[in-house]
Amino acid sequence: MGINIDQVYGNIKISDEVIASTAAITAAGVEGVSELTGGISESLSNIIGKSSQTKGIKINSNEENVIIDIYLIVKYGVKIPEVAWNIQEKVKKEIERTTGIVAEAINIHVQGVDYETQFEESKEIDEANRNG
Repeated sequence: MGINIDQVYGNIKISDEVIASTAAITAAGVEGVSELTGGISESLSNIIGKSSQTKGIKINSNEENVIIDIYLIVKYGVKIPEVAWNIQEKVKKEIERTTGIVAEAINIHVQGVDYETQFEESKEIDEANRNG
């Protein structure tokens, strides 16, 4: 679908994929996010060869508003509400900065916790202590 912006010299149409990729890149860069993740629809998209650049992002838009749903896995040990708030704040600012669109809502869906990151960090510390 996308968002239409009327200008003096014509219209600008910003596709949902542009909004989704901007949200994905921004959310993935927030401290505490392990990865963005999709559900069954994401698996089907990968099978048919659709880009995974928008993995974990769902966009609902009409002519004037956009609602962004972000599905992710957080790193073990983080404060989940704090990570979610940071994602909402940063994605909102980046979408507004790059597109001029104000997101009506940015919903965060925590799908799991990445315990592997904690295990790997503990293993590295143990090895460093043995060697040092």
